[in-house]
Amino acid sequence: MKGIGISTLVAMMLAAFAQTAVAEVKVGFVNSDRVMKEATPAKKAQQKLEKEFEKRDQDLQRLAKQLQGMQEGLEKNGVTMGEGERRNKEREFNELNREFQRKQREFREDLNQRRNEELAGVLDRANKTIKQIAEADKYDIIFQEAVYASPRIDITDKVIKALSEAK
Repeated sequence: MKGIGISTLVAMMLAAFAQTAVAEVKVGFVNSDRVMKEATPAKKAQQKLEKEFEKRDQDLQRLAKQLQGMQEGLEKNGVTMGEGERRNKEREFNELNREFQRKQREFREDLNQRRNEELAGVLDRANKTIKQIAEADKYDIIFQEAVYASPRIDITDKVIKALSEAK
């Protein structure tokens, strides 16, 4: 009987100790997607990319309209054209279509590369800001990925604000 009482007492003491240890751990959560969409440096990076690729995007749109016009012309007038003329127009259309697809592919590749470069810089700044907040507010751990995080531990707004105010 005496052995059961001591083991129960030890178990209760361990449970109390575990609760105290858990209560002292300070946990935070940052929604990286929100940071990358809402923080001023992320918005500036997006605007920079849009400005940088605006002319190429307009050229692609103009080329797409030209292709569409050529296709409509072929469909509308293809029956009444002579065989040679129709073949020349189809060849011209196919060449322009290949050029359009090549330029579109290069545009996407260049845009993705530049986006990754810009976002890597923003992510680096965000991680430094999160670390500063963690050290200043004495967090034991801050998660950036989670299936669920209570709003009580979400410090995303604080990170966005700090990033937006930083020079």
